[in-house]
Amino acid sequence: MTSPDQGSTHTVSQGESLASIAKTNGYLWKTLWEHGNNAALKSKRGNPNQLLAGDAVFLPPKGLKQEARATDARHSFKRKGEPTRLKLQLTSLGKPRANEAYTLTFADTVINGTTDGDGRIDQPIPGEVGSAQLSLGGGREVHTLAVGLLDPVDQVSGVQHRLKNLGFDCKGELGEIGQATQQALLRFQRANALEETGDADAATRAKLNALHV
Repeated sequence: MTSPDQGSTHTVSQGESLASIAKTNGYLWKTLWEHGNNAALKSKRGNPNQLLAGDAVFLPPKGLKQEARATDARHSFKRKGEPTRLKLQLTSLGKPRANEAYTLTFADTVINGTTDGDGRIDQPIPGEVGSAQLSLGGGREVHTLAVGLLDPVDQVSGVQHRLKNLGFDCKGELGEIGQATQQALLRFQRANALEETGDADAATRAKLNALHV
């Protein structure tokens, strides 16, 4: 742990993302992601939304910014911020669910939208949001999405979270590939025209990462 004047180190806990760490500590996520002291982490993970519990994030010291303004007047200042983006692609039997209406709910916010021509959803959400509910078909199909809980796709837990969020339930298995995860992998591979191995092989991980970053 370094001194406050030199910055400090934050150890990532399960459920944290760079966006949530940045917001909690008063930074923009890009400030942390692009900082030289986090270069090794950036190279290792490749995606700021895919941190693993135990990763170390350097928090640089904060400087003071001065603004010259006239006295005896009221001035407005806008705090800069960058929302996290929830990005998903919805498919059915390997084909995009294009132009399909959906409702996304998190905290007290309800967003109604429509998937694009490739079945993709791209919505800004606050960095501290940990879960969201995706409703399709007028409420006949509902999915609970883990936001900020996504481990890297090279981890078994990262594969399982993506499968679950894409509608291929692993029946609560986490961290080890059991029978339920194998069946979910087979269904995912079949739906996406991949070799049906039941394993989290390189092609399957690549497809999972492409559909759910």
